[in-house]
Amino acid sequence: METPDDRPFLSLILPVLNEAATVPAQLAALQGLRTRGTELIVVDGGSDDGTADLARPAVDRVLAAPRGRAAQMNVGAKASRGQVLLFLHADTTLPPAADDLIRSAIAAGAAWGRFDVRIDGHQPLLRAVERMMNWRSRWSSIATGDQAIFVRREAFERVDGYPELPLMEDIALSKRLKRLALPACLREPVITSGRRWEKHGVLRTILLMWRLRASYFLGADPQQLAIRYGYRPRQR
Repeated sequence: METPDDRPFLSLILPVLNEAATVPAQLAALQGLRTRGTELIVVDGGSDDGTADLARPAVDRVLAAPRGRAAQMNVGAKASRGQVLLFLHADTTLPPAADDLIRSAIAAGAAWGRFDVRIDGHQPLLRAVERMMNWRSRWSSIATGDQAIFVRREAFERVDGYPELPLMEDIALSKRLKRLALPACLREPVITSGRRWEKHGVLRTILLMWRLRASYFLGADPQQLAIRYGYRPRQR
């Protein structure tokens, strides 16, 4: 039977859906972490473009789960072995020493945390967006999935994992975790894709996200917010 000392320090959980164009490069960039002992788990939400097959040679496990980031991340967390869980979006890149940064934060007493974020793109307004995201997160102790949330396993289990919402699952998790402890806010940035910002317009996307977050905090149905954001409802 596996003891705590036998477990890896870190399990990285990557939810994917039709990411065949980008997942090989992302997983190649994560091999340094894997070589240093990080468990790498991909959770596929029903891709029809071969994402799972492309991922399989570069990870420890490929799992299938119902479509939806929250459901996929919970499946990955349950199957993982690490003492600390790191949740990474498919369009986000970690700093090379992410494992060491997380280890230092945990050793200093953090129960959970996140990275600052930098948005990949040339639109000057994106610089203001990322600064605002990082400031707001530091002030509110709320993290978004773009910031690569990490959490001690026992803390994640204590709050019953991600609420299985179609949108705002990262904010809901943060609200649960901050009742246990404030997050470690690491200043080293992850880099997230600016594709949604540039596709729909930076200012338009900012205004949409503000409206969605305000509606969520006022009690709006996350399913309806997800549809407004552009997600297709999960087929049951």
